[in-house]
Amino acid sequence: MKTIKSLLSVLMLFGLSIPPLAEAQSAERKKDDSVAYCHLKFPAIREDTLYSDRPVLKDPRDGDIIDFYGPCDYDPLGKEAVLQQRTDLVRERNHLEDNR
Repeated sequence: MKTIKSLLSVLMLFGLSIPPLAEAQSAERKKDDSVAYCHLKFPAIREDTLYSDRPVLKDPRDGDIIDFYGPCDYDPLGKEAVLQQRTDLVRERNHLEDNR
């Protein structure tokens, strides 16, 4: 019981510093809201180049198009895109093997 009273006393004592903290968090949110997001469409990476040092996008006429909503500076051949498509490929192959 003493611990709870002590904790409440400390919270009330330092309660004056909570509003500035809340203002700082809202400023961060505003900063995040100012990031530009775009709707991008681009071809997937060719599977035969997915594990190479230089991945290559598929021909857009193949119809394997990724519909992406995120940062405007997103690189469809960047590390993040390669890792995501590798994960998707492994998941797809495992799903096919499980259904045999």
